[in-house]
Amino acid sequence: MTQNNRQFMQSIASHTIVICTSIILLSETSFASIEQYEIKIAQTTQTTAKQVYEQGKQLYEQGTAAARQQAIKKFEEALVLYRAVGDRSFQALTLVYIGKINSDLGEKQTAQDYYRQALLLYQQIKDKSGQGTTLNNIGKIYSELGERQKALDYYFQALPLRQQTQDKRGEGITLNNIGVIYSFLGEHQKALDYYHQSLPLKILVGEKSSTANTINNIGKAYSDLGDEQKALDYFNQSLLLYQQAKDKSGEAIVLNNIAIAYSNQGQQQKALDYFYQSLPLFEIVGDKSGKAIALLNLGRVYVKLGEQQKAQDYFHQSLPIFQQVGNKPREAHNLYHLAALERDKGNFNTAQTQIEIAIKIVEDIRSQITSQELRTSYFATVQDYYQLYIDLLMQRHKQQPSQGYDAQALQASERARARSLLELLSEANADIRQGVEPELLSQERKLRQKLDFLETQQIELLSRHHTESQAQALAKDITTLLEQYKHLQAKIRATSPRYAALTQPQPLSLAQIQKQVLDDNTLLLEYSLGEKRSYLWAVTNKSIKSYELPKRADIEAIAHKFRQDITSPYLRHSPSIDTLSQIILAPVAPQLKNQRLVVVSDGALQYVPFTALNTNYSQAGNKYQPLLLNHEIITLPSASTVAILRQEHKQRQPTSKALAVLADPVFSSDDERLQGKTARPAVVDNNLNKLALTRAASDSEIRFERLRFTRQEAEAILALVPDSKGKPAFDFTASRNTATSNELSQYRIIHFATHGILNSKHPELSGVVLSLFDNQGMPQNGFLRLHDIFNLNLQAELVVLSACKTGLGEEVKGEGLVGLTRGFMYAGSPRVVVSLWSVDDQATSELMQLFYKQMLQTGLKPAAALRTAQIEIWRKQQYAAPYYWAAFTLQGEWK
Repeated sequence: MTQNNRQFMQSIASHTIVICTSIILLSETSFASIEQYEIKIAQTTQTTAKQVYEQGKQLYEQGTAAARQQAIKKFEEALVLYRAVGDRSFQALTLVYIGKINSDLGEKQTAQDYYRQALLLYQQIKDKSGQGTTLNNIGKIYSELGERQKALDYYFQALPLRQQTQDKRGEGITLNNIGVIYSFLGEHQKALDYYHQSLPLKILVGEKSSTANTINNIGKAYSDLGDEQKALDYFNQSLLLYQQAKDKSGEAIVLNNIAIAYSNQGQQQKALDYFYQSLPLFEIVGDKSGKAIALLNLGRVYVKLGEQQKAQDYFHQSLPIFQQVGNKPREAHNLYHLAALERDKGNFNTAQTQIEIAIKIVEDIRSQITSQELRTSYFATVQDYYQLYIDLLMQRHKQQPSQGYDAQALQASERARARSLLELLSEANADIRQGVEPELLSQERKLRQKLDFLETQQIELLSRHHTESQAQALAKDITTLLEQYKHLQAKIRATSPRYAALTQPQPLSLAQIQKQVLDDNTLLLEYSLGEKRSYLWAVTNKSIKSYELPKRADIEAIAHKFRQDITSPYLRHSPSIDTLSQIILAPVAPQLKNQRLVVVSDGALQYVPFTALNTNYSQAGNKYQPLLLNHEIITLPSASTVAILRQEHKQRQPTSKALAVLADPVFSSDDERLQGKTARPAVVDNNLNKLALTRAASDSEIRFERLRFTRQEAEAILALVPDSKGKPAFDFTASRNTATSNELSQYRIIHFATHGILNSKHPELSGVVLSLFDNQGMPQNGFLRLHDIFNLNLQAELVVLSACKTGLGEEVKGEGLVGLTRGFMYAGSPRVVVSLWSVDDQATSELMQLFYKQMLQTGLKPAAALRTAQIEIWRKQQYAAPYYWAAFTLQGEWK
């Protein structure tokens, strides 16, 4: 306790003695005067407390570390006084200030303790405004400590309280902070959405520092999106406001960000100038984290300048500060850069130790995020750590080939792949909603009903004359609901006893892959593309061989050319096919033999149909021999995926029926099947992408015209099973209601012969297009969205998506293509047949008929049946180009 505090407490004690004595001596004659005396003392104490509190605020606003330390003492004095008079409101406010100063000085846990004391007081006095402020501040601490999911949870608790109390200032701050979390997790566009909601509120309130903060964050989002010039424009606006407000802390932050933008533009000397301006400001205000970030960034610039020793010196200065303040994400980033330097110097042992600590940190952070989407986004931001680890292990393997480093590298590759998919598949049969609060489940149902309602409204709106602003407003409402839905799902997981009891599935080791995944006739080809070098592992159930390939940029350049060539119906063969085959197949050619190939690809290779690679690539002019002639080919997001699929389906009982086919839906108002219907609206059919939701079809250039050959395709394959075992769902019954009905769970194979929508920016809005009209001619919601698919309960052994580009989706580092395939796997199907590009209607119809004949009549497994059908189509003169037959691929279980 300070000298001043001791004197004050002695004075309070003496007053107490005088009051008690007065009660004994004067209670019969002067009780009223005693009460007046007590009130006078309380008023004096309240006035003194207010004066000391204001002194603390003035010191805090000076902004220096020394002044803030003195401010803490003043606030502590004020807190004692407020407690003496029982003023819980000002006690709470004072605690908030003490917490904020401790946070600014890097004492995050201490700050958290003060905030929690304040929150309890605000709850006791039912002060919603104070609760909102304190919940926001607790969230900010969690954000700075790297616990982003907890931060987001607190922000979403704070936001409605700030809105209810009309706290525009606080609402703007919390919206900004939510944006910061999404930015950290790699969701930069989503972050911008929240910043742009925050900015007008901050401008309205008129606080320059707060406004500058959001403008700075908008700049950072643009920098993260690669638009450095736009970022600099925002940073310079922010810097001016911070300087006008004399906010040195904010000025230091934005100077650091300007430096990063210049570094990203290649202007390293200019970047150094700005970093060196920010560093002393961070020291003046006592911002330890800010100082460490500037030191780390200086090290990164010196790496780019080739001054390795200077870089290492700065990295060694920043690391202990991050460790001291508990900033785990930055600590991991720091270790990654140190490990990269040590690798480049040939110090592999030190580098391995550092990168393994970094990966342990990011794995811990990832496990704390309950939202699968945010977990996936975050994991994408740290993929470089795994690439460095893989490269390091493979370099050690080159030096010591008998020490098993290649097997460790393969396991690291598996750890970096499709982790969210593994977890989704693991929880698929766990019924994670059991034991969850009924209120949360009710909210989930209501949100899904609202989404359905808004999508139906959108169809009706776009079916008549409307303004662009009406369409945009409705699209915005749908986006907002989707965000609420995702957040609620994360909350359900966080509170689910079943989910908590789930053991997080671990990626497989080499020995486990060989035992649980592979057999005598199967060869795993797993590719990992890296910045300096890429790698290929060829694994059988008894051996592993590894190969070094060219860097990612070289492989992806030729893969993109291959993709461009192969999607032309006129090219039967092209040099790009031979070049890519030479790069990714030639090293492993002696091992291929006639084995089944299970391919785990990476980057742009995910868009490559391996079936179309040329085994006769060695000499120009040689006859084209596609890889599928001698090999059954299956694609997987990771080898570990198969083990989970087998585990989840091993006790499944066979379904009673064979085949359900949804085909030839009604898309257009002028469809002949709508003739004579009385309620037919005037739909604008010259732009049916809008009917497919403007955002949902944003990546697609197709029009939803009737696919006439799908009828022929569907009738032909249904003819292969008894009527009692098949379900035809054509025309109006090829609907969303049919697709989401429990009836489909009775069928072993489910076939969709219709259009697909691909939205690579918002994969949750991707889906399958079914009938847009009911049998009365009324518009209806005909879109089976990804979130609908995740909520299906299928018992199918196979789902076939005979539609355009159904095998694609958003490419997410570490997850692969996030789209419809994983939705159907989660819904219960261990294998899915999908397409990699928009396919020819007639060729697809013939291919599908051949495919089903091989399965249902000859008895081949789906992978073998697909290969046989593709070979037969290739041998037809009119369909010899890979465009006609190579688009379809089987993903998942092949047995």
